Amino acid sequence: MTLPVTAFVAAVCALLLLATAIDTVRQRLRVRAAFGDHGDAKLISASRSHGNLAEYAPITIILLGLLETARANHMGLMIVGAVFLIGRVAHIAGLYAPINDKPPVPRQIGVVATFGTLLVLGAWTLWMLATVNL
Repeated sequence: MTLPVTAFVAAVCALLLLATAIDTVRQRLRVRAAFGDHGDAKLISASRSHGNLAEYAPITIILLGLLETARANHMGLMIVGAVFLIGRVAHIAGLYAPINDKPPVPRQIGVVATFGTLLVLGAWTLWMLATVNL
């Protein structure tokens, strides 16, 4: 396989998407909600954990693939991919945790890891374009 880091991150994201989609459907069936969230906290958590992953995974996977194709540092890509996946799992856990006066710590970790990943991958891709592919 020519893009092992990208393939691994994509495969784990696919499994996480499937798990969060199944839980969203399960919560919809529980409250009998074909559309919307009916104000149900569990359905909102399930739906947002799925939607949030679906929002951030595609661009991350694309950027990883572009960098891996451009022969960017393999170990660096593995680290960034791992940070992203750990962040996504933490974010999902944080969305299911009870909220007190501020967002749960796992959710905060997930946000920082995801935003950091996007910043690193975006900057790395631009750097590769400017320095390697001129």
